[in-house]
Amino acid sequence: MQLAKALLPLVAVLALSACKKPPEKVSEKDQARAVRVVRVEPRAIVGALSASGNLMPREEAAVLPEVTGYRVSRVLVDVGDYVRAGQTLVQLDPTLLEAQIAASQAQAAQANDQAQRVADLDGQGVLSQEQIAQRRFQAQAANANLKTLTTQRRKLAVTAPVSGLILEKTVRPGDLSAGGATPWFRMARDGQVEMAAELGESDLARIRVGQTATVTLPGGSVAQGRVRLISPQINAQTKLGDVRILLPVRADIRTGGFARAIFADAAGTALAVPESAIRYDADGASVMTVADNNRVKRVSVQTGPRGGGYVQLIRGPAAGTRIVQNAAAFLLDNDLVRPTEGAAPAPAAAPAKK
Repeated sequence: MQLAKALLPLVAVLALSACKKPPEKVSEKDQARAVRVVRVEPRAIVGALSASGNLMPREEAAVLPEVTGYRVSRVLVDVGDYVRAGQTLVQLDPTLLEAQIAASQAQAAQANDQAQRVADLDGQGVLSQEQIAQRRFQAQAANANLKTLTTQRRKLAVTAPVSGLILEKTVRPGDLSAGGATPWFRMARDGQVEMAAELGESDLARIRVGQTATVTLPGGSVAQGRVRLISPQINAQTKLGDVRILLPVRADIRTGGFARAIFADAAGTALAVPESAIRYDADGASVMTVADNNRVKRVSVQTGPRGGGYVQLIRGPAAGTRIVQNAAAFLLDNDLVRPTEGAAPAPAAAPAKK
């Protein structure tokens, strides 16, 4: 009887154990994390783009004398002066030329008189036809020489070929005019200065003629410029192209300085993904791609310009590849996910211009 009482608890435990069901196994598919995916696609990237470059004249004009062998008697302008087209900049000494003109006038008068005397003698036998032709030719030559000298006299006044600002002066009183020498003056036509910047091929695609750029000058002041020209070719060695930004005519904008431009509304189309999809760690930037079997894989990327909530992929997965939209999701290579594909997030609104 006592043995039966002792066995009762054991029998009760065994009975309860026999009633419990074995635990159900959870499949990997059921454990897969739900994620939202987007595709790598060409998208418009709108945002600020900056570039640096030198300040230079939009169009430079050089001034040299057109006649040689004459002394400079007066220099009438200096560096920094604004001159008008046709204004006299340098006066050459006319003393020697005036003497030559006086002698040429006398010769021309004599030759014309001789030619006039034989004007009606053709075919009369008074003089041979050869002598008559020679006198007429001498008159023509004397008149041509006089005309050349009087033209040279006008060229003794060295004038500005265009209106503009004098940037450099190398001439002094007493200098001798000589052809092919260093220009006496360098001018910025109409005083216009522009910034010459170099941009990469992908950045050039985001710039357009007429676009506004904010240019910071060497002294810290700011000027609003407009893109005047975009280079039609890329340098084969540097892979860069020129952009010219025309600036307003101001006294504080000087050629030769270094400036920086910001194109606030630069836009372009490139393979891009949402910024939230980029993961940054010790190995650099990456995205998590989702294969057809819904398993993820980390792929390293090289990023480019960003704007409007997107970032360009210079190097990375091909167009059409699915990637995890939220890089903060804790996922490891070969993890199984349950992807939900939807529209990419709307680009961030551009800040209002002041």
